[in-house]
Amino acid sequence: MNQDITKRSPFQVLIFPFIKEGANYLYAVFCREDMGIWQGIAGGGEGDEKPIEAAKREAYEEAGINKSYNFIRLSSMTTIPAENIHGLIWGKDIVMIPEFSFGVEVSNKELKTSHEHIDYHWLPLKESIRKLRYDSNKSALWELDYRLKNKSLNGITNNMKVIRDIALTNQKED
Repeated sequence: MNQDITKRSPFQVLIFPFIKEGANYLYAVFCREDMGIWQGIAGGGEGDEKPIEAAKREAYEEAGINKSYNFIRLSSMTTIPAENIHGLIWGKDIVMIPEFSFGVEVSNKELKTSHEHIDYHWLPLKESIRKLRYDSNKSALWELDYRLKNKSLNGITNNMKVIRDIALTNQKED
C-alpha cells in the first residue's frame, strides 16, 4: 500500500496469526519481499487509529485476515528508529517510535500475501523463532505462545502496569 506519509502515526504494529491444531499451536511467519527476512505482519498506524485498529487493518491488507477475528494484545513492545520508517517525519525530537504486538486467531491456514511478502509458513513456536530475524518478533511470539498455553493468566493488565511503573520511575530519574 502506498500510504500518504503525512497521515502516518508515530507507532508500528506487529501481528502474528495463529491456529490451533489438536493440542498444538502453529504460527504464521512472513518473508518480506524487499529484504528477504522473516517476520510477523508489520505496519504503521494511520491518522487517529489506535494500535488495535492499525493491527486489524494491517492484518487484513497484508494477509486477508478478517477484522472481526480474535486479536490478542501482548505486553511485548519495542521501539524502532523513526528514521527506519519514513525518516524524521514527526520532527527532529521523535527519533524512536513504539511497536505494539498482537496475536490473531484465524480459522484456517489459507492466507493471502500482499506485495510486501513473497511467502509465508505455518510453524510451531521453536521453528518460527529460529526463522525470525528480529529479537522483538521472537519475544512477541514467545509471549503469545506462553499466554495461549497458560489460559489462567488474566490478560496483560498486571504486566503492563509493571512496565508503565518502571518507565515512569526511569523518567523521574532523567
